[in-house]
Amino acid sequence: MTAPPILDHLAALADPIRCRMLVPLERHELTVNEICSVLQLPQSTVSRHLKTLADDGWVTSRREGTSRFYGMAMPDLDPGAQRLWPLIREQMAGTNGADQDERRLKSVLSKRRSKSEEFFASASGQWDHLRAGLFGDRFHLHALLALLDPALTVGDLGCGTGQVSELIAPHVSKVVAVDGSTDMVQAARRRLKGVPQVAVRRGDMEALPIDDEQLDVAITVLVLHHVPELPRALAEMHRVLKCGGRVLLVDMLPHDRLEYQQQMGHVWLGFSEKAIKRLLESAGFERVTVSNLPADESAKGPSLFVATARRKLAAAS
Repeated sequence: MTAPPILDHLAALADPIRCRMLVPLERHELTVNEICSVLQLPQSTVSRHLKTLADDGWVTSRREGTSRFYGMAMPDLDPGAQRLWPLIREQMAGTNGADQDERRLKSVLSKRRSKSEEFFASASGQWDHLRAGLFGDRFHLHALLALLDPALTVGDLGCGTGQVSELIAPHVSKVVAVDGSTDMVQAARRRLKGVPQVAVRRGDMEALPIDDEQLDVAITVLVLHHVPELPRALAEMHRVLKCGGRVLLVDMLPHDRLEYQQQMGHVWLGFSEKAIKRLLESAGFERVTVSNLPADESAKGPSLFVATARRKLAAAS
């Protein structure tokens, strides 16, 4: 006759040390050394009891770098063990050593935090440089794109080679990328080939190839200074936005780089906050905000700003 599984579980828990061990492991993953500190037992004893518990399915382990962490596998236990453990835990809570084990557990966990705090205390002055060396200096900006509403339809107006479209496409429903230069449109199509969310179109800012009220967001990045008829271009952006849709503009603050006009065809030598607000409000936008972007020490061009505004919501009928 085969013995019921519950008897095997009772055998595994017959030793008080193994029961003491499971109490902290139910709540925290601990290394062998940490378990030794909590129970005040030698490593050989702890390892032997861990093996018994692991063989009966009470604990699991995982490797993290050079450390191995042990924890109680409560969700994976069979129903009999799951009913048995609360009774054992209740009995263990009343023993003389339970409070002492709990105090030592808190000390062990506190040492973990202290080690982390010691690292940040010593590295705080160099943390930005250290983090950038490990992960790059823009990973957090890419991560923040995940906050975008995945249902959005976005216009990348004056898309150039499609860099912005490529960046935001994975996070939204659709991107309509528009540029007035045939060469830029071809470059954008090459770059965005195989990205189904993006439609690349040839068209001028003053006559966008987009139907009325199609976009939730309209973006222009370093485009406005090339546009001869800014009021008309902003009116077009207003037209293609849905009611309540938002516009985001990035461009240069006022500067005196006259060579930009001759070498790159700039029409405007930057824009002041007052000028951008006036242009956006004249085009019918509201809630206009303009902020200067932080200067990049390695950048050689003029300082930049970002402006946002909203197309007014439809009047209630």
